[in-house]
Amino acid sequence: MSVDAAITQPLETYKIVVTLGVMGALLYGLVKDKSADVLFLGAVVLLAGFGVISAEEAFAGFANSGMLAVGALFVVAASLSETGVMDYLGDRLLGRIETEGKALVLMAVVLIPSALVLNNTPKVALLVPIIIAWCRKRRISPSRLLMPLSFLSILGGGCALIGTSTNLVIQGLLVKYQMRPMGFVEIGWVGLPCALVGTAYMLTVGRRLMPNRLDLIEQLEQTRREYLVELLVQPSCRLVGKTIAAAGLRHLPGLFLIEIDRHGEVIGPVGPDETIQADDRLVFTGVVSTIVDLEKIPGLVPAADARYDITPAVAGGRQLCETVISPSSPLVDQRVRDADFRALYDAAIVAIHRNGVRLGTKIGDVELRAGDTLLLQTGPNFSRAYRNNPDFYLVSDVEDSHPVRHDRAWRAAAIFIALILAFLSGKVDIALASMIAAGAMVAAGCLSGASARKALDLSVLIAIAASFGVGKALEESGVARISAALLVDATRSLGPLATLAAVYLAVMILNELISNNAAAALSFPFCVEAARILHVSPRPFIMAAALAASFAFASPIGYQTHMMVFGPGGYRFTDFMRVGIPLNILMWLTAVILIPWVWPFIAL
Repeated sequence: MSVDAAITQPLETYKIVVTLGVMGALLYGLVKDKSADVLFLGAVVLLAGFGVISAEEAFAGFANSGMLAVGALFVVAASLSETGVMDYLGDRLLGRIETEGKALVLMAVVLIPSALVLNNTPKVALLVPIIIAWCRKRRISPSRLLMPLSFLSILGGGCALIGTSTNLVIQGLLVKYQMRPMGFVEIGWVGLPCALVGTAYMLTVGRRLMPNRLDLIEQLEQTRREYLVELLVQPSCRLVGKTIAAAGLRHLPGLFLIEIDRHGEVIGPVGPDETIQADDRLVFTGVVSTIVDLEKIPGLVPAADARYDITPAVAGGRQLCETVISPSSPLVDQRVRDADFRALYDAAIVAIHRNGVRLGTKIGDVELRAGDTLLLQTGPNFSRAYRNNPDFYLVSDVEDSHPVRHDRAWRAAAIFIALILAFLSGKVDIALASMIAAGAMVAAGCLSGASARKALDLSVLIAIAASFGVGKALEESGVARISAALLVDATRSLGPLATLAAVYLAVMILNELISNNAAAALSFPFCVEAARILHVSPRPFIMAAALAASFAFASPIGYQTHMMVFGPGGYRFTDFMRVGIPLNILMWLTAVILIPWVWPFIAL
């Protein structure tokens, strides 16, 4: 399509001006690290208010199947975490990996080939919590791995038809235009070399450019309360027979293993090769968040309470609470073992904090004082029952401290496997399958309704949904059409290779501003028109558009998996630009060189 033809389209100038103005403000806000969800939502509201798009078009993204699939997969991932399946998968995938570099290599080995069987969006949704948990245990910032998770998933998606929804959009348009459909691995003839080049970049230059932001627990470690905690290893515990290093107890964030009490014999300091045995008493000092992680290991129970009930039905209703002992409490001046805390309050003492004082290593022998902070394992109604009790100054629940429901793990695993099989069949819509799986998780008791609502990351979902409205505005205003036509018109006299490079570049830039699927759909007719003008086969241009509409790395807007890692990784807009722009250039050069070899410019 020529520039003249594009400009003669019925476009209203003010819509172009408004769209460019809103896009400029949006990008400025993102560069300044303002809230992405607020910026995107504000942008679509303005665009709808100025009449660039209708209200239905502005908010259609909230019913988009891709956004709904992401939301449902958040619930599925939370269910897998609550039942311990996520910990098992993480241990199998990354359990023996101790360094960031090896983790990156393993991610590449897993994510690239998995595109043959699984779309990249569910992969990222399920792996984000695994990566974060692994990073916390090894004191590595998640910002070092979450962006590579998204990038490597996208690189893998370009290797097979079902690897990314972008390829499926192009496939639908090929059928609509009555052209030969794309083969299952046809795009992989160029996509795989691109993925290998991109992986090499991520493991070398990209890794050096990656931001290194401290995890929240590491930022707060020095100001948070340090507890003394003593846990008993029961015979059924999965840590029995493992060394301290293999059990993952060597470098816990904010937690230190002081000693092991083994039938009265004290082992300390504890070496990494020391083997854990049944009935060991592990004595730690550390922060609440990591104690919560320890509490979720089945078979590790508070040593101060011999009557601790570990049956799943009972454990599932427990949670952790923090309380501060008041001077009027009957606990004052009593030893923990003599206080009979369970009889008084139907709760178990897990850990004790005394400000500025390093307590002895026998928690049962600690003599309680006014002002001591106790970490308690309680029933669900403890805080409500004792919030105004004069025995305590303060009672507060510890967030995310519910025990893992290991008894529901098989149910969660079965639902998850069924979901994967549905993805592989290709006969079930991804959003529908994800929603059914999320509902099944709640119905099977793997996750409560309240926890399911909490699992939904609304900031991510709002940003994804609103980005579709922004993309629609670029389409409706004509900004996208004119921009693409300018590039094609400027290069067609130089031959098909120059036009191919221009098409790829235009789609790549467009994809940094709107969703990948919208970029693919918008660019398809221009590919067909460019081939018609040059009297050559449209296949190379269409494949270039398919790859460029997936390989967008310089902006979190370009792909929904970027938005999924943007918040958890603590990223800034400029982080994507710094790491992604060189990768975009590499993908552009690699694709433009290889595409004519795989799909020649056949004269028509």
